[in-house]
Amino acid sequence: MIFELSGGTTSKSPLRILPIFVNSVADILQSKFGLDIHPSVFSGKKDSTYLLQHHDQLVLLIGLGEDPELNEVEKSFRRILPKNSEIIQDKVTLDFAQDLDSKLIESALIGFSLGGYSFDFFKKEKDKKKDFQDLKVEINSNNESIQQIINRAEKISNAKIEAFKLVDLPPNVLTPTFLAEWAIKLEGKNGLKAIIFDQKKAKSERLEAFLAVSRGSAKEPKFIILEHRHPQAKFHLGLVGKGVTFDTGGLNIKTQGMVHMKSDMGGAAAVLATTQLIVDLNLPINLTSIVPAVENAVDKDSYLPSEVIQSHAGLSIEVIDTDAEGRLILADGLSYLVQNYSIDQVIDLATLTGSSVATFGYECGALFSNSEELSNSLQKAGLETYEKVWPLPMWENYRKEMDSEIADIKNYHGKPIAGAITAAKFLEAFIHEHPSWAHLDIAGVAYGDTEFSKTKSGTAFGVQLLLKFIENQL
Repeated sequence: MIFELSGGTTSKSPLRILPIFVNSVADILQSKFGLDIHPSVFSGKKDSTYLLQHHDQLVLLIGLGEDPELNEVEKSFRRILPKNSEIIQDKVTLDFAQDLDSKLIESALIGFSLGGYSFDFFKKEKDKKKDFQDLKVEINSNNESIQQIINRAEKISNAKIEAFKLVDLPPNVLTPTFLAEWAIKLEGKNGLKAIIFDQKKAKSERLEAFLAVSRGSAKEPKFIILEHRHPQAKFHLGLVGKGVTFDTGGLNIKTQGMVHMKSDMGGAAAVLATTQLIVDLNLPINLTSIVPAVENAVDKDSYLPSEVIQSHAGLSIEVIDTDAEGRLILADGLSYLVQNYSIDQVIDLATLTGSSVATFGYECGALFSNSEELSNSLQKAGLETYEKVWPLPMWENYRKEMDSEIADIKNYHGKPIAGAITAAKFLEAFIHEHPSWAHLDIAGVAYGDTEFSKTKSGTAFGVQLLLKFIENQL
């Protein structure tokens, strides 16, 4: 997809796309096309469309309603390409000539770009009508900052599409090595540095919990570190993303839903895509991102329920359930981050527990934090981007649920209650008392049913949330 600014002359593209508010339908249709359309046919209400022909050009009207929310604008524009592929040729015009807010234009451009995403990666014969890679998109706007809006929207949509792909690719392709190679390809952009620990290096760094989870897999684990440094950095943010590229549950094998467990690296996808976005935008922060990438498989070498394993933090862990593996690799990731970098804020993202889904459904992620300021900032950013997170308590009594008779801590309390909270309390034990840490359990929002695919797919949840969180502090 190639965006270009209008030269100021009347567009000659075969298709012109025009967003319209309810209160401006009559004026715009009359002034631009000399038409009167009865409100029962098209009134401009939210999610409505109307196709008309004006001279030799098709015009697609997109109803925005009266006061549209940005996520709804993004969805409206994401629908355009897949729902109108029959009339899409080599060029379209997005006509933002009316007085549209910059944020609205940005959301429209992001949505339109996302509409070109399809994950028919391995089809022998791909539908050419869904290939919009070379589509020229002419932008007509009076906004003085339109070029900056286009550039920013492209970077955001590119990052979200990368997050889509990372979750949607099958686990025989999306392996820990694939994620490591993805990170290496990003190296050098605006000075980004990629560091990859193989099994031997991870062992020497005492990442024992991380290595234990990978023991049953033929796919080598990779401990991925990305460092972005900016000379005018305002603060240093640390991100950790759970990267279980496929989760069988280990020897506590899953009895249902395993077909969807390629999505168990949704946290890693969000962290990697956000890192790409921060680097592309060259935001003035220092960023260190860590993705412990493993496959939790079943083999003669798989780690066992009742094992006691070690960890980077020096705490021994009694393994109660091998399907509580995400918190083990996060524990080493968090400990390594805090111990080796001077981080101002630490945020981890993980598709961690079904308990968070039971609490919030598919509406928002569960937020846990030891800092009220950090928690409030993440809630605010979530509401602004419609990637909502909401807090659950971190009371110390929940920590007692993780006490072990034989080790310093156990990885699962074995009860059908407070699962998301006790998982967060487990992670808290590995942050070395860092005063500003947040854990986002995104199990219900990183992957799911959407109108844009026939099967469950990645949502890129967390990318715009983290971007807004960062920019609110600049």
